[in-house]
Amino acid sequence: MASLNNFLWSIATVLLLISGLYFSFRLRFFHFNFKEIFKNLKKDSSTKDGISAFESLAVAMGGCIGVGSLAGIALAIYKGGVGTIFWIWLSCLIVAPNSLVENTLSVIYHKKDKNTYLGGPPYYIKKGLGFKKTASFYAFLVAFSYLVGFLTIQSNSISKSITNFFSISPIVVGIIIGVLSFIIIHRGIKGIAKFSSFFVPLMGIIYFLISLFIILKNINLIPEIFVSIFKNAFNFKAGFYGFLSVFLIGIQRGIFSNEAGVGTGAIASGSANPKSPMSQGLIQTLGVYITTFVICTATALIILTSNYNPLLYSDVNGIEITQNALMYHLGSFGNIMLYFCLIAFAFSTIISGYYYGEVNLKFLFKNLNSNHILILKIVTCFLLIGGSIVSSNFLWEFVDILVAILAIINVLAILSLRKDVIIEYINYKKRK
Repeated sequence: MASLNNFLWSIATVLLLISGLYFSFRLRFFHFNFKEIFKNLKKDSSTKDGISAFESLAVAMGGCIGVGSLAGIALAIYKGGVGTIFWIWLSCLIVAPNSLVENTLSVIYHKKDKNTYLGGPPYYIKKGLGFKKTASFYAFLVAFSYLVGFLTIQSNSISKSITNFFSISPIVVGIIIGVLSFIIIHRGIKGIAKFSSFFVPLMGIIYFLISLFIILKNINLIPEIFVSIFKNAFNFKAGFYGFLSVFLIGIQRGIFSNEAGVGTGAIASGSANPKSPMSQGLIQTLGVYITTFVICTATALIILTSNYNPLLYSDVNGIEITQNALMYHLGSFGNIMLYFCLIAFAFSTIISGYYYGEVNLKFLFKNLNSNHILILKIVTCFLLIGGSIVSSNFLWEFVDILVAILAIINVLAILSLRKDVIIEYINYKKRK
């Protein structure tokens, strides 16, 4: 499984970087136009049909600011060393245009579904390229990887964190997670969007403030840590393959965290009905920067300013590393904060991930009714229960493989539809 993972990610990495660089130059680095990004965010307003652009941003960020931002970054440091953080940063800058493009395409090709909209890669692959089988395969992979993979990682991380310190059975933790998740996802997309638009910014601000306190408390260590990050990013002492491992792990974890180029964030954009597809793409790009440069970097600095030692861990999920770091800095209060952040981040991903799964199943099966959706929600809760007792290493490698396949399909699609995006970009500039 590890060899397949490395092979697929080598292909995905090359395609994501090529696509990111191509769109950076072709769209004249429009993804760095923060003035335009915040202007569109300020103008955003809810519509009768669909959800607002900000709500779709919150849903998408809820999907990517999950356990990957707590456990995934710790896992990157554990597997590849401190140098992986540099490649996570760089990958964000290069692949961010992919987010702009895929979210723009999602709005261009979304379709009306009662009082909301449905969109994402399956819709622009089918309607834009005419590849029905490829679109269906992508939709199946998203539904499978999120409902079976991503969501179970959230459950596994919560379970592992709690059972490390309390004598509670993992299955009991899983049942509690499943029941709470059902209560939230039972409200549908508009309920999910309203919940996310309030909850995701709140949890992000709280986590940022905790991180800022720890960073300021250890400010004397920060310069040395940054020097170490840059040095180890280009460490050839372990040979070319050692460097390649650090590079790939950094790129992989970075893309896993912000999902730029994978196409899943565009599913949330497809539910919005903005005045301009390009404005939606710009707003969603902001989520890529916040996830990587604020949340993921905060997690890295919390770990690297602690007494972190990679030799202390086995069957690593990653969350135990972050947990020990927070306890090192804040004592027992750090444990409480971790539980709050972990549960908040995990539930935001569970909510968004479930929605991604539902949208793609609706693409695959046109006749899904409310009873079918209810069964899907119940099955999702049982999967969350099962995820609490599965091996951590297996879950991470399994999901990594699926994400790589999704990224390969999506990048080839957005490159093939580049003319549509360029025309939309030109029209957007003319309207301005």
